[in-house]
Amino acid sequence: MSTADQRHIPVLGPEAVEMLAPRDGGTYLDATFGAGGYTRLILQTPGTRVLGIDRDSTAIAGGAGLVAEAGGRLTLVESRFSAIADVCVSQGLARIDGIVMDVGVSSMQLDSAARGFSFRFDGPLDMRMGGAGPTAADIVAHAAERDLADVIYIFGEERHSRGVARAIVAARKEQPITTTRQLADIVARVVRSKPGDIHPATRTFQALRILVNEELDELEQALSAAERILAPGGRLAVVSFHSLEDRIVKTFLAERSKTGGGSRHLPEIAQETPSFHLLNRKPVVAAETEIEANPRARSAKLRGAERTAAPAHVPPSSSPWPRLADVLRGG
Repeated sequence: MSTADQRHIPVLGPEAVEMLAPRDGGTYLDATFGAGGYTRLILQTPGTRVLGIDRDSTAIAGGAGLVAEAGGRLTLVESRFSAIADVCVSQGLARIDGIVMDVGVSSMQLDSAARGFSFRFDGPLDMRMGGAGPTAADIVAHAAERDLADVIYIFGEERHSRGVARAIVAARKEQPITTTRQLADIVARVVRSKPGDIHPATRTFQALRILVNEELDELEQALSAAERILAPGGRLAVVSFHSLEDRIVKTFLAERSKTGGGSRHLPEIAQETPSFHLLNRKPVVAAETEIEANPRARSAKLRGAERTAAPAHVPPSSSPWPRLADVLRGG
């Protein structure tokens, strides 16, 4: 086992893979490959095959050793996880027996100063999970103050969002904001914290990261794609790390598993046939022993569902949060 494998332990890994119930001959999709922790657990079941997807080229390159170990049972593809249906088609896979998703930024990305995800290190204000598209520095340089405030409030759930946006706009008039340290210092002058609180810049950094990578859009599209490519009886397991992600997963699975027609008040409204059967109504959370070993597990929630034979539902046309393209062009 390599040093990277020893360092990376997937959050709720055994619980997520147990939820998938991998079987000999089954084909599984790790939609957020990262360091390959979930994939490695799936491959422990003899005869399984895994398609691993990650938008981060360094993750794909880092998985070469596991590909070799798997002896033809693992294929890795660099792609956004919203495109899992297209990737499956390109690999000649009509149906998948199980999908696992670990939503959000990975520990490897957070721990790399050059990626600019964290204020723990001074690095370029980048935050891109892939190598293309605008950076966080582009957003703080060009977004309107009102848009910045909305992004920080909605994606970061920061109650001082207007003050933070005002401070960013004032600071960028003096000099470009290009590093994580610069931005963290600007936010810290507005958001006060007491000993024991999270760092004042935590919510702002989260908000920018979610916008840069279009994470909520990606998650919605990935869930809909999973619904289309899972075989009847195939299982979906999703690990999320903050309330915005978990709310999307919870709502999606609740709507897709709803049974019964209209009501006595509105009997003419027909209910679509459930496309999923819930595997757990309350999320699975990490045990204290896992949290002690990996503090990031404290906020993790695992939800799962099994695909029925019903047709996939029609996904919603739009969602009520800021879009990257709109923010960069000023609304």
